[in-house]
Amino acid sequence: MDTLIAPVISALKENHAVVDSDEVSRAYQVARDAHNGQFRKSGEEYITHPVAVAEILAHLGLNQPTVIAALLHDTVEDTQYSLTQLRSDFGDEVANLVDGVTKLDKLAYGPTAEAETVRKMVIAMSRDIRVLVIKLADRLHNARTWKFVSEESALRKARETLDIYAPLAHRLGMNAIKWELEDLSFEVLEPKKFEEISRLVAERSPSRDALTEQVIVSVREDLARDSIEATVTGRKKHFFSVYQKMVVRGREFNDIYDLVGIRVLVNDVRDCYAVLGSIHARWSPVPGRFKDYIAMPKFNLYQSLHTTVIGPTGKAIEIQIRTYDMHARAEFGIAAHWKYKQGPENTDSSPEMLWLRQLHEWQKETEDPSEFLEALRFDLGSPEVFVFTPKGSVVALPGGSTPVDFAFSVHTDVGLRCAGAKVNGRLVPLDSRLNNGDVVEIVTNKSESAGPSRDWLNFVKSPRARSKIKAWFSKERREEAIDAGRESIARQMRKAGLPLQKIFAGHSLLELAHELRYSDIEGLYSAVGDGYVSAASIIDKLVTSLGSEDSHPEPTMEVFPNRAPTTRRSSNAIDVEGADDVLVKLARCCTPVPGDLIMGFITKGSGVSIHRTDCTNAHDLQIHQLDRVVNVKWRIGASSVFLVNIQVEALDRASLLADVTRTLSDQHVNILSAAVSTSKDRTAFSRFTFEMADATHLDAVLAAVRGIEGVYDVYRTTNN
Repeated sequence: MDTLIAPVISALKENHAVVDSDEVSRAYQVARDAHNGQFRKSGEEYITHPVAVAEILAHLGLNQPTVIAALLHDTVEDTQYSLTQLRSDFGDEVANLVDGVTKLDKLAYGPTAEAETVRKMVIAMSRDIRVLVIKLADRLHNARTWKFVSEESALRKARETLDIYAPLAHRLGMNAIKWELEDLSFEVLEPKKFEEISRLVAERSPSRDALTEQVIVSVREDLARDSIEATVTGRKKHFFSVYQKMVVRGREFNDIYDLVGIRVLVNDVRDCYAVLGSIHARWSPVPGRFKDYIAMPKFNLYQSLHTTVIGPTGKAIEIQIRTYDMHARAEFGIAAHWKYKQGPENTDSSPEMLWLRQLHEWQKETEDPSEFLEALRFDLGSPEVFVFTPKGSVVALPGGSTPVDFAFSVHTDVGLRCAGAKVNGRLVPLDSRLNNGDVVEIVTNKSESAGPSRDWLNFVKSPRARSKIKAWFSKERREEAIDAGRESIARQMRKAGLPLQKIFAGHSLLELAHELRYSDIEGLYSAVGDGYVSAASIIDKLVTSLGSEDSHPEPTMEVFPNRAPTTRRSSNAIDVEGADDVLVKLARCCTPVPGDLIMGFITKGSGVSIHRTDCTNAHDLQIHQLDRVVNVKWRIGASSVFLVNIQVEALDRASLLADVTRTLSDQHVNILSAAVSTSKDRTAFSRFTFEMADATHLDAVLAAVRGIEGVYDVYRTTNN
């Protein structure tokens, strides 16, 4: 037997009593011959990829036909081996799986490519979920080798993985795959943040590991005394989940990472509760942190007891208690069906299947693939509420949904004609929130003129309902919106005292419409009427543009002024070609320092302004006013004070700003201004403007700031 395929066969034998090794070897040989002469970007033979995918699936516990399909999953698409040939060689089950995966791989290119792929995936999944499991394993092995592909391709794939594949793995309960996909994508998308978190993790690991070991030993002793058989292990924190907790919960790195996590695995459910009693007898539980997912499983069949206790050093310890079966389901999700039930029976009524069926319905009626993708992303990322139709079918909706969301999930027409709703037999307002287990019935309006209300946009939660309502208004009400928008703009003009006739007759509104990316003036009116843009903001922009037209006559100076030497302070670090004594100032827009490539521009009455050659203003001047551009160069060894702008990007924490300003002042720079903002994902952006006498000192300043804990990037900014 070939050494390459041996690990796959032994992994299959671990999970299944009956394995036909010869059949698997035959499939390997067929794949090997078909891919002969093909290589991966890493330089390895291509056959290593299908074998790696098959091995991932064999360890997950999938059955023999699935593993064989994984070995052959690229043959039909990339080689001369045909589907008909495959069907006669290996039978219908394998052929259908390979066909499903091949259809997923035939991507459409262009703006809707990603969305189309997802749509195909959903159709394939609803036929046989193993197609998606093969696809996830395929993506996981590819993700491990992203360093060999171009940066652009890796970024695109990583974004797609984080948006689609990792959440799908989570939905199907396959956490082991989800975590690895997330960390690999995070490393590609945010290399600097990834590096900073891994550095922080490495610094904290020794003390954390010691505490974990101490807790594990104590728990083992207690369980042995109570004669409970159990496996006690530490839990590894994943980089992306640490980052997510910093972002979503707004917690600092130390709070998250100092949390020690342990996991206790036992044989049956009774033991789970016995372990819980034993642990609570030793350490005090934290109130409100106990969750019983065994009695009430999560949507993806996850079961476990979670508790947080105050450990030996007064630090919180997170403990998960579950049976071995539950653990396999938590790690491998839907794949555990094959591992334990020896086949995909009884899976039709599982939550994953209900969810897939609903997705399948959706994609049939959403014409716009990107809208479907947006809806799917939202659906993957949000908590859910499960409600029933009057006939007893389950409908999953985003948390906080209303009867209107339910109506649109049933059918677009039901949504558009929705006039009222009964929840559990009682009439309720359309904006009331639905709870798990509610039975919802929609009352529709049969009249021709029935349509949605604009107010619904204020309370609907699902992207599907929102997009359908908006689409209805933009189609049916464009005329009304144009009139309403024009009226609204006119009203605001009167308030601002602007000349209505002059503006409506002139081009300024049309120019503004183009500036805001509307094809014509009616598009602008319609956007105002529909409430996408406020009339007040349009008037503000108008006033600015009209004001700038009137208040900035074009300077008309053509040549150097022949006048007495100026006494105003200028930068003495610049030589201007063809003029000895001329006022020179460094432009504030791009703050040039010695070493930068520069150009000069003759201003009106303020001498020569010095810009970096890559400054956006300089580019504009060279195109439109080339006759006033002069050659300039830095004077060697001249002393002057330069302005420098830098941007610092860091993972937000307490006293970060204090540490940065202290570091800058230790470097003897004079800070003139500072602006700090924190984004939604807990990233702090700080901009500093300071004076320096020696531009060569800048590298040392940047290196000192980069050394601060939590800072993952610092660089000089210009406006290029």
